[in-house]
Amino acid sequence: MWKGFLVGLVVANGFEWVAHKYILHGTHRSGKPRYSPVPDSMKSHWEHHREVRKTAFHDHGYVEGLANWRTKNEIASLAVVAGVFGTLFYPVSKGMALSTVYSACNYYYIHRRAHLEPEWAMKKIPWHYDHHMNSNQDANWCVTKPWFDYILGTRVISSPELQEKNPLGILLPGTVSNLLNGITDRYFPAKWVEKQEK
Repeated sequence: MWKGFLVGLVVANGFEWVAHKYILHGTHRSGKPRYSPVPDSMKSHWEHHREVRKTAFHDHGYVEGLANWRTKNEIASLAVVAGVFGTLFYPVSKGMALSTVYSACNYYYIHRRAHLEPEWAMKKIPWHYDHHMNSNQDANWCVTKPWFDYILGTRVISSPELQEKNPLGILLPGTVSNLLNGITDRYFPAKWVEKQEK
């Protein structure tokens, strides 16, 4: 069961990356608006981006709760994804099915808390703070952990203060973090925002 749960966490992080990049942000099209297979989710997400940029990373929609259409849309989307993947994974692995429910709940908790407590977000999930406040908002697709951003080369760090202790994004002993950082720097290096000349 635990092996399936761990595999499910990795799959969920990969899905988080894909959904954020292709569904919530949409794909660029020459001379046309961005395309998303779920246009209401893309519209909701871009409104979230505008709100966050104007309010120093806060999103007051989370204070309003279900009265806010964007919050309602996020919860409904997470419930659908957890239901579909949980149903698909259940015959294969109960651990993977359980991980889909956990991942959806964890995503909502972390995303909501981050936009209610920006200082917490800067310390605990700096990759997501970078996603919104960096000059390049088409990077740093992961929210809960930066795993697939490192694997796929989309982790863009804007400042040393917003670099996580290690690419797993979890608290580990210093020697283990240093070892992981060395391996990651060699095989999956993060990019840094280029400083513009004044």
